[in-house]
Amino acid sequence: MFSVIYTPTEGEAIENFSRLFRRPVGCFLNILEQDLVRDNLAQFADAGDIDYIVVTDGEQILGIGDNGVGGVLISVAKLVLMTLCAGIHPPRTIPVVLDCGTDNEKLLNDDLYLGVRRPRVRGEEYDKFVDTFVNSARELYPKAYIHFEDFALANARRILDKYRPNIACFNDDVQGTGCVTLAAIMSGLHVSKTDLTDLKMVLFGAGTAGTGIAEMVRDAISAESGKSKDEAAKQIWCVDKQGLLLRSHGDALTHAQVSFARADAEWEGKETRDLLSVIKEVKPHVLVGTSTRPKAFTEEIVKEMAKHVERPIIFPLSNPTRLHEADPKDINNWTRGKALIATGSPFPPVEYEGKQYEVAECNNSTCFPGIGLGAVLCRARLLTDKMLVAAVKALAAQSPALKDPDKGLLPDVVNVRELSVHLAKAVILQAVDEGLAQERDIPTDDAELEEWIRAQMWEPKYRELKLVHKNSASRYAKGELGAGSRRQGSGVAGAAP
Repeated sequence: MFSVIYTPTEGEAIENFSRLFRRPVGCFLNILEQDLVRDNLAQFADAGDIDYIVVTDGEQILGIGDNGVGGVLISVAKLVLMTLCAGIHPPRTIPVVLDCGTDNEKLLNDDLYLGVRRPRVRGEEYDKFVDTFVNSARELYPKAYIHFEDFALANARRILDKYRPNIACFNDDVQGTGCVTLAAIMSGLHVSKTDLTDLKMVLFGAGTAGTGIAEMVRDAISAESGKSKDEAAKQIWCVDKQGLLLRSHGDALTHAQVSFARADAEWEGKETRDLLSVIKEVKPHVLVGTSTRPKAFTEEIVKEMAKHVERPIIFPLSNPTRLHEADPKDINNWTRGKALIATGSPFPPVEYEGKQYEVAECNNSTCFPGIGLGAVLCRARLLTDKMLVAAVKALAAQSPALKDPDKGLLPDVVNVRELSVHLAKAVILQAVDEGLAQERDIPTDDAELEEWIRAQMWEPKYRELKLVHKNSASRYAKGELGAGSRRQGSGVAGAAP
């Protein structure tokens, strides 16, 4: 069902949003009407009735780019996954789109386009709009966790860094991809008997997802080794359109890329423009692709990696499948079955000389739902790096490869609800340890805490119908709409009405 409720089906729905439109889904906020942001957001529920908000500006949707107001459907889709994978109660969520215009010429010239028909607003006015939304959301729904989704590279990290110190928020493109990839790397290092502190990684494609992965790996190395983050970053080499990131690239580097740019003196007289040359020089344990450049991991590159490490860890993560840096079957054959592989989309097992190897899928849905569930249930004041690392370790601990090295590096998404329980538990315990959990009476015993979490996960079980006189029926039972008609209470659990 993932391919139906999410990519690739959701991508097609987003591209055709204005042509398929039948009724509003979610909260539409217009940058030209910032004075109405609070009032429009207030229409959805009372203060205690919202647990989870997903917001996008529609600029970098999946692998299809700027889709303007149609981006609201990615917010809807993420919330569907939160309910499916983590049991967040559907009426206690709000999907939001920040309509800032669009730079998609096809949409601007489409008479049916429903969004603001002008090029994207940027700069100070854009920042003011985002700030107005965040402040309004926090004022109206103080318990809500805010999930930023599919913002462009120039804004994603910057916005996250601005609000993380003050509110419980998350960006799946930056943090979710980083978390699930780090979990797969940890599993691969276990199989290859390599210490995280000794890791050398080359990352091909230093955009939002790529730098998010680099940051998670850097932070994990730092935490494990006691090194500073700057020292840990020296174990990661990022290659983008201009080649290996160097400090001399200056203003061409994004905010997130700067900390991974290498000193030019290190590479004086050496080739930095192509991936193969970097692989030859670095001799990495791990190669990760987030470049959207199909077939970029050539036979020569993969074999060069395999020369220097017994079990090369190679992750072609770009989506959709046609944009993968290499086919897992080819990687497996080129390394004679030695490569430890994870991909960004599902692939069947691969074979070499009659032996079968499972290909892990780095699916964010095994990670972000559990993190969000944990933050919601304990009413975390913030979502810290330590809480994310705790979630990563909990995910890696469920890896089938820990018992059988020929199995996948990550657990199957089929078991995602149980995975979410384990991740939520890790997040909650870390939040309690850091003094950031605001919910009272959280169980301290592991088994009791898991049961406490499961009891609050919503399931679509319908109650038996009961005849109630109109005068004694609640507004919710009568189906009245508008603010105040939602179910009262602070929990996320409950049966469907």
